[in-house]
Amino acid sequence: MNQDIIVNDDLNWQPAHQRVAFSAQWFGGQVACFISLSQLEHLTGQPLVDEANIILAFESVRFDIEEKVSELVGQEAFGPDGSLSL
Repeated sequence: MNQDIIVNDDLNWQPAHQRVAFSAQWFGGQVACFISLSQLEHLTGQPLVDEANIILAFESVRFDIEEKVSELVGQEAFGPDGSLSL
């Protein structure tokens, strides 16, 4: 678990974009983050077909997601709007 990055519990499945939106705390600030369905399926190794399974899958790899967010922050890989996309 990365102590600099904390992924919040505000998960939101966005079917039109095929991604999960969430936020992360980074040194007291909040960063909008997104993980694509395909990346989440890659991390879990399983196909995800409905919102309930997608959210459960996210929770099962939460610490991996925190690490990936931390790597992107370290690379300053922020989008034009200040968000991070995995």
